Amino acid sequence: MKILSTSLRRVRTWSVALLLTTSGALAVTAYAPKSTSATALRSRAFRFEYQATVRDIPTGAKQVDLWLPVPHSDKSQNINDLQVDSPYPYEVVTSQYGNHILHLNLLNPKEIAFTVTMHFDALRREHINPTLVPTASRKAPTEPADPDMQRWLQPDKLVPLDNQIKTWATEVVAKANAKTDLEKARAIYEHVVSTVKYDKSGQGWGRGDIYYACDARRGNCTDFHAVFIGYCRAVGIPARFSIGFPLPADRGEGQVQGYHCWAEFYTKETGWVPVDASEAAKDPSRRTYFFGAHDENRVEFTRGRDLALAPPQHNGPLNFFIYPYAEVDGKPFTSIDKKFSYHDAAPAPASK
Repeated sequence: MKILSTSLRRVRTWSVALLLTTSGALAVTAYAPKSTSATALRSRAFRFEYQATVRDIPTGAKQVDLWLPVPHSDKSQNINDLQVDSPYPYEVVTSQYGNHILHLNLLNPKEIAFTVTMHFDALRREHINPTLVPTASRKAPTEPADPDMQRWLQPDKLVPLDNQIKTWATEVVAKANAKTDLEKARAIYEHVVSTVKYDKSGQGWGRGDIYYACDARRGNCTDFHAVFIGYCRAVGIPARFSIGFPLPADRGEGQVQGYHCWAEFYTKETGWVPVDASEAAKDPSRRTYFFGAHDENRVEFTRGRDLALAPPQHNGPLNFFIYPYAEVDGKPFTSIDKKFSYHDAAPAPASK
């Protein structure tokens, strides 16, 4: 794999429209914003900083590996002017599901701590499925086929598709008398928003454990979407998980305290449909909106769960990947400080 930065504290600027292929060659990928005839899509431009400090490296350590998620451009966001400030060489590669990963390998470290900082410009667009907008064309949007479609019908470690989950999912769609895949997904969404409370008290929340969420009926975004994704897959509807960071709706600058995740499901009639069940539960006035839309106040970093990094980590798949992950001599290492911040650019007009 090609080393992308080699100089001490050297900042290298990347255009993330240039992606590393598995052969090490560069391929150009471009995405243009799309809009519906029924509504102007809102957008948001901002600068984002992601900082990770590995500290308290043990004396005598032979090898330190650090992995960071790197945001990608897609139909809902453009990532530009990616800059990485690192004291050691690193590489940026493409992994599962098109995820981009920064990897740093340090042999026989002489310092007990080091910091890696990423900066990038983001233009995030509101993501609305046009088939769910009443006055828009009912034709499904044209988009590239997802090569991982079959994966989005399979279980995750904490989202099994056993007989109990299938029974619960079937009961939900039957109670709503849902016939089509779109109706079934809507019934599942309404069930999750109505029966799960956004509540991060106690223990067990935040892992995206479908059985925890179904039992406790509370949790954060990971738990909400474990139920939504699991139930959709259980009735044969492909559904996929994405994770990134939320931004306050009010423009300005500040720290981001933690991640946010969301989901999409697929039908032949609609294509991929965005869903944010936890935001709908937190703000009931936007319950209808978040079935078919993601707002512009977010930035996506990675997709999927049970992830193998690149190069592979030693300790098995990650439940999801948004925070820095490190290993020392092949064992997980958790002495990592992390900080995330943003500042908005000039307001961007809605696309017409």
